[in-house]
Amino acid sequence: MIIRSTISTVIRDAIPEKERTMDCLRAIEEQFVGSTKALVNTLMIKMITVKYDGRSGVREHIMKMIDMVNHFKGMDIEISEGFLVHFIMTSLPTQFGPFKMNYNMQKEKWKMSELTAMCVQEEKMLKSEMSESADLTNGPHK
Repeated sequence: MIIRSTISTVIRDAIPEKERTMDCLRAIEEQFVGSTKALVNTLMIKMITVKYDGRSGVREHIMKMIDMVNHFKGMDIEISEGFLVHFIMTSLPTQFGPFKMNYNMQKEKWKMSELTAMCVQEEKMLKSEMSESADLTNGPHK
């Protein structure tokens, strides 16, 4: 069978011989069921512990979180957009405190695109404030 000849020997030897292609694919799939559960656990831990560090940019941070959610979708685990918005908000550092409080006081809920745009805008404002603060601390330039 052509499929078996293209598979790594380690995997090929672990799968019983099958006549039909579909049976062979099912046997391969069964070999990876356990690893899917382990991947879900790994992704959950990664998603829970990831925090925005300020180095890569808030947009990249949000994109990483969305990518993790997309991996869950591939394993038949759905995470709603509303939950993801709140989850991302909790992953933001304390500098975003007033921003998060402002969001929580609003009646409307943001979509991911709105969250991303607002976070990027907030990040720019925070960086601008930090540079102004640094200028004031250093005093006037001569």
